[in-house]
Amino acid sequence: MSDKTFSGTQAADIVGISYRQLDYWARTDLVRPAVNDAKGSGTRRHYSYRNLLELRMVKSLLDAGIRLESVRDVFAYLRSHVDDDITSAHLVIEGASVILCRGDDLIDVVRRGQGVLNLLPLAQVKDQVDDKIVALYPDLALRRVS
Repeated sequence: MSDKTFSGTQAADIVGISYRQLDYWARTDLVRPAVNDAKGSGTRRHYSYRNLLELRMVKSLLDAGIRLESVRDVFAYLRSHVDDDITSAHLVIEGASVILCRGDDLIDVVRRGQGVLNLLPLAQVKDQVDDKIVALYPDLALRRVS
């Protein structure tokens, strides 16, 4: 599916937006068609699968009440800080804030990448304690397992 291209009409239908919205977002550089951009009258835009993901993310953010200006900030940040697989990241929407969750980092992308919280994965704490027990007291580790 990722190598298929989609016309503007198909992209709008798949994402659930009007063609007019799609056209506006392309003309204002929010999401430009990656395959074939319009180059004057009579040319057609063709969107990639990644474009569809981005368009759907824009729609979801707008539906959640995030202002278009803030959505633009989110995408500027994502494009410069998230690699090719944008679906590997998670966005948490809280009021007017959009928080990017990547690994152990939580970053407020509307506030230009300011870190907001530190995430402590509890599985990692368990692994660290178990490793230290084995390293310092191997006889206790053996008893615990048996």
